[in-house]
Amino acid sequence: MSTPAYGLWSLVIINSLVFLIFLYSFTKPRTPRDWRSFGAVSAFLIALFTEMYGFPLTLYLLSGWLQSRYPGVDWFAHDAGHLLEMLIGWRANPHFGPFHLLSFAFIGGGFWLLAAAWKVLYAAQRAHALATSGPYAYIRHPQYAAFVLIMFGFLLQWPTVLTLAMFPVLAYMYVRLARSEEREIGAEFGEAYARYAARTPAFVPHLSWLRHREP
Repeated sequence: MSTPAYGLWSLVIINSLVFLIFLYSFTKPRTPRDWRSFGAVSAFLIALFTEMYGFPLTLYLLSGWLQSRYPGVDWFAHDAGHLLEMLIGWRANPHFGPFHLLSFAFIGGGFWLLAAAWKVLYAAQRAHALATSGPYAYIRHPQYAAFVLIMFGFLLQWPTVLTLAMFPVLAYMYVRLARSEEREIGAEFGEAYARYAARTPAFVPHLSWLRHREP
């Protein structure tokens, strides 16, 4: 008896819990803003795993077009959810496909950035000081940038209609959260934060980021 490709709701729950607990351990949300940012990426991951193991809404919606353009693919087999590999004609195991492997770089990089940023931010909060070292020496909002990297990595690995729609909305939400955060930090630290913000980009480091910088 073959294992079903979808309807595996226990895997939806297990994978969601594993990643959310893992994510929580990196972010340790405390303030309402922290919980909003954590909740947004959590909703993205739950939607993703629901389609990955539960109900493949995207494949059902696109099944007519996909079947007519790519008749040789079983679009309701589990591996077909790796849409980008399927669309470029990757015939080997999609878990070793180019987009899947690239997704690991974005996801792993995002979690690394979260961990590195949290260590610096936690120390700065305990000292009631600005966080300007580590990742904060290169961008002002490494945690929000990390969330975007993680979501983008999962999009490369398993794109769905719902997560594609959620991604720009959540990215915009993180931009707004960052601006709100900057107003509060600017009011607290005044000129010191203004100088820091003037020399440090918000989300994307300068091309000269490899150069050593003093905080």
